[in-house]
Amino acid sequence: MSAKSIDTGTDHLLASLDEGVLTLTLNRPEARNAMSGEMNAALAAQLAAAEVDPAVKAIVLTGAGKGFCAGGDVKSMNARNEGSAAPITIDEAIHRQRLNQRATAGKLFRMPKPVLASLPGAAAGAGFALAMACDMRIMADGAILTTAFARVGFAGDYGGTYFLTQLVGAAKAREMYMLSDRIGAEEALRLGLVNWVVPADDLAAKTREIALRLANGPTVAYRYMKENLNRAMHADVEDCLDMEATHHIHCGQTEDHKEATKAFVDKREPVFKGR
Repeated sequence: MSAKSIDTGTDHLLASLDEGVLTLTLNRPEARNAMSGEMNAALAAQLAAAEVDPAVKAIVLTGAGKGFCAGGDVKSMNARNEGSAAPITIDEAIHRQRLNQRATAGKLFRMPKPVLASLPGAAAGAGFALAMACDMRIMADGAILTTAFARVGFAGDYGGTYFLTQLVGAAKAREMYMLSDRIGAEEALRLGLVNWVVPADDLAAKTREIALRLANGPTVAYRYMKENLNRAMHADVEDCLDMEATHHIHCGQTEDHKEATKAFVDKREPVFKGR
């Protein structure tokens, strides 16, 4: 089956659906895929559509060219600071930022389907936060990660402080935010920031391999598995146990579970249908 191209309404974001895998490609390679208003709006729209589209089983977020995402467009920020952009009040700016962050990084984190970030190159600032919002990350061996915010006088956005603290702990997160050092692929793997590091030439193939495994997995179980894991970040143990019990019994009634137990007895791989 050939990939189906999806019109996102802008060249700044490319989208295609292939065998249940929705690939979203941040597409401003000349600017290291720095965010733009068009990109963010399109990403929010595609994620909202994917959440309720039964044809989408898993999502890959990646960047065009040699980068993943450089975060905010610093040139546009400078233009705004010099007064060439239309002014808005600080309250309007805060509200817009909140809406955008919830619709992009927040949606990636809450998405009831597996989300894989594929990093061909640098993930910096808000781009780093978007990558951390995903469930898993695969990284080319020459890529780097950096919070970058301290270098441009920002405190951080797109949930990066939350995601990073969960992944590496408070002390390391503070170091990475305050010093904004560059983290290479092997160090990122050691810290648990990424799940796999592969040669750049193998990134696309490895990404597709993992994405197809997810797309062909038990999607109902994945939905509740992800909710369990997300809520476990801030739930007490009794809440976590109770929620797991509810989701476990529910999943036991699905066709996927019944197929998996039969496949186990038959000594074959199960064929999941997401029901």
